[in-house]
Amino acid sequence: QLQLVESGGGLVQPGGSLKLSCAASGIRFSIYAMGWYRQAPGKERELVARITGGGSTNYADSVKGRFTISRDNAKNTVYLQMNSLNPEDTAVYYCNADYPFGHISYWGQGTQLTVSA
Repeated sequence: QLQLVESGGGLVQPGGSLKLSCAASGIRFSIYAMGWYRQAPGKERELVARITGGGSTNYADSVKGRFTISRDNAKNTVYLQMNSLNPEDTAVYYCNADYPFGHISYWGQGTQLTVSA
């Protein structure tokens, strides 16, 4: 069965960097659009970055130029490289897999990022 497992979260100083990983199993990974979402305390979940099976990317305005999403289809893994982190990036980050031929999405359990001095 499908499983998405995020890893790589932690505590980072402002201006620091961190790389998140999401390992997928149980799906034909290469045909799924993969996304990173985040939910900050008291806020709704929002899209951070998305990458299609063909490699096209989209980013939230708040992270564009600082975050990079990538995927390794051979490893069934999607990554989120986060640079120049600020306290507003503090959130639980969730991995999402979006089936392009229907209304089917899968979610990981989330990983916590805290940016604090």
